[in-house]
Amino acid sequence: MSSHSKLSGMQKQVLGLYRSFLRVARLKTPEERCRIESKISDEFRHNAKNVDRKNFLYIEYLLRRGKKQLEQLKSPDTVGLYAFKVTHDICRDKYPI
Repeated sequence: MSSHSKLSGMQKQVLGLYRSFLRVARLKTPEERCRIESKISDEFRHNAKNVDRKNFLYIEYLLRRGKKQLEQLKSPDTVGLYAFKVTHDICRDKYPI
């Protein structure tokens, strides 16, 4: 995308959701932050490569699902995401404990 092209409304929503996840990740412990950031980055990159940009229904579904997951992650009772495997060496390098 060139620096002069404008983002569509849906692209802005996706980018906003991504940024919101990163902001919420900052509120968690350094190790959880690393896990969350890694998972979010992987998930968004995977979908960017594998989801047809014209499949608006599926993209809207992913946005709704992402917003629900974001709300769960915002909860103080949610300590982090444990469904992913991130090597601890990567986390230690990025966020020394």
